[in-house]
Amino acid sequence: MSGRQVTMVIPQAFNLARTPAIYFGAGVFINTLPKIVFRLGKTVLIVTGGSSLKRSGRLDNLLNTLRKDGIKYYIFQVTGEPSPEIVDAAVSGFGGYGIDAVVGIGGGSVIDGAKAISAMLPLGESVFNYLEGVGEKAAHSGIKIPFAAVPTTSGTGSEATKNAVLSRVGADGFKKSLRHGNFVADIALIDPELTLSCPPDVAAACAMDAFTQLMESYVSVKASPMTDSLAIGALRLAIENLEAAVSTKDIQAKSAMSYAAAISGITLANAGLGVVHGLASSVGACFDIPHGVICGTMVGAATRANIAALRATGSAALQKYAAIGSLITGEAAIDPALDALMERLSHWTETLKMRRLGEFGMKQGHLDKLAADSSNKESPVRLSKDEIKSILSERL
Repeated sequence: MSGRQVTMVIPQAFNLARTPAIYFGAGVFINTLPKIVFRLGKTVLIVTGGSSLKRSGRLDNLLNTLRKDGIKYYIFQVTGEPSPEIVDAAVSGFGGYGIDAVVGIGGGSVIDGAKAISAMLPLGESVFNYLEGVGEKAAHSGIKIPFAAVPTTSGTGSEATKNAVLSRVGADGFKKSLRHGNFVADIALIDPELTLSCPPDVAAACAMDAFTQLMESYVSVKASPMTDSLAIGALRLAIENLEAAVSTKDIQAKSAMSYAAAISGITLANAGLGVVHGLASSVGACFDIPHGVICGTMVGAATRANIAALRATGSAALQKYAAIGSLITGEAAIDPALDALMERLSHWTETLKMRRLGEFGMKQGHLDKLAADSSNKESPVRLSKDEIKSILSERL
């Protein structure tokens, strides 16, 4: 399938954040992870999520192998999106156990929680002190326990980012990051077979989140030729495989989305994100809504708003949105390609049954505050408060 070619101008300079050592492929979980853990140390803290890993038998297989290798392990569970209190409980509970390594096995929330635990174990104090925008202490030193990330969903790309997002939900809630360049996982082990047990609704939200991250980083004002090259290739794979990855057990489709999600972590870490994720931060602080659901339900409306605003200004950023649309149809002209992108996002929103925000208690009266608290500084166009409210209102 041909696609629109976007001419990229090499900038004077750009930075690329470091990435983990990546092990990718079906079967690397049981074939490679025990060897990695053995190299990292003799005592490991394994951070997991729900029970799907155990139900599949994969967790027991891993633990049996670790025992045979003489590895002492402890297990800590993170359910839901991690809070500072969850991280503090792990640090308090395992601080004296001589942990040599932390391994996070789960979705983005588990990996964020494990990432924060690995960063806070050497300090032995509350993570709240070091959260951006709310903590009162100086920046974290970056010292951490060696950390390996093993995603079981294809969504946030947290296995490739330097920040751990922690939340406290409620009227005075927040969604803030513990961030340092050293917090990038030392090792990311990405096994598409681990996503086979992911429920379809979770897989759908995760896939839409990954697509959103790729698109927002691709059109970001901070994008570079390197992030563009990574993003557009992963966007093609996502467009071709997203629905099959959600609705079937096709390992090729699952592999494509696992790859796309990992790349989305690299591109967002370097190019930033846009209005969808700015809203996800403010919405997620006030309402107990999974991050992928927030992004997945809003990306169609937000993209239409961005394209409408860019069309009004004649911005060159339209070419990038059109390049994504041309991956769908092969259409070279800008307007048909833009229409194809918006139609595909609407199709996914309906076909994948993205839940509405009103199902979680959000009402019209909340929109002013949510719009005011959101950010879209890296978006190719700055939407007004009323435009942002319209995005939220459309998905109530």
